[in-house]
Amino acid sequence: MVSRRQGWLIVPGLVLLLAGFLVPSVLMLLAPPGVTTGEVLARFGQMVTDPFDLTTIGRTVGLGLIVTLICLVLGFPLAYLLARAQSRWAGLLLALAIFPLLLSNVVRTFGWLVILGSQGVLGQLLTSLGLTETPPQLLYTPVAIVLGLTQLFLPLAIVSIYSAVSQVPAGLDDAARGLGAGRARTLWDVVVPLSWPGVVVAATLVFAGSVTAYTTPYLLGGSRQRMLSTQLYSYSTATLDWAAASATALVMTILVFAVSGISTLAGRKGATS
Repeated sequence: MVSRRQGWLIVPGLVLLLAGFLVPSVLMLLAPPGVTTGEVLARFGQMVTDPFDLTTIGRTVGLGLIVTLICLVLGFPLAYLLARAQSRWAGLLLALAIFPLLLSNVVRTFGWLVILGSQGVLGQLLTSLGLTETPPQLLYTPVAIVLGLTQLFLPLAIVSIYSAVSQVPAGLDDAARGLGAGRARTLWDVVVPLSWPGVVVAATLVFAGSVTAYTTPYLLGGSRQRMLSTQLYSYSTATLDWAAASATALVMTILVFAVSGISTLAGRKGATS
């Protein structure tokens, strides 16, 4: 049990958290400069009923779910192989898997501009193979955004799942196979349930990052594929509509908290099943 004297040690951290994060965040969401809370809530009500804004919200949530699913499907097998690797190169392989996290988001996104551009590597390859007469328009499409966000958050998913899978004893895999279960069934019935909390954490982080990312959707989606993050930037810099900007930020915050709550329930259900 924490004593009263020990409890006082967390007071400076709580004060810093309140003054430096919570209070400014609430003011940004509900009372930006020159705008009343009523105006923000009124604009929020318009957003959840306006077809244009609903399309942007739907696109943001849809692409976020697609990126999350792809990261889980690709990340879990990679994390499982890294956690079960017995080679002396296992540490190096893990370092290579998470190395993209050390690079700037802008640098990684600009790589896709080189690949997906009208004169990019992929377009030239398709043309040289005779699959298309002219390079296809791959930039400023949902596919480009999904590719960029997947590359951005896949290492994060691998790290989150790896930490959970590595806690599952490898002997359970051998025991399941000894009882007649194949590799696929062992993975699905033994490893996945026991590492479920890591999967939930990975899904939460990837989805929250996808719906709030700005640089990648802006560079790869442009104005054609507007998402909540790019719309928020437009409101706060181009039109200076602070009520709309706060309402957009409020929508993004609600989405993140909703997914966090759902993930918490899913994690608890997986832990008790």
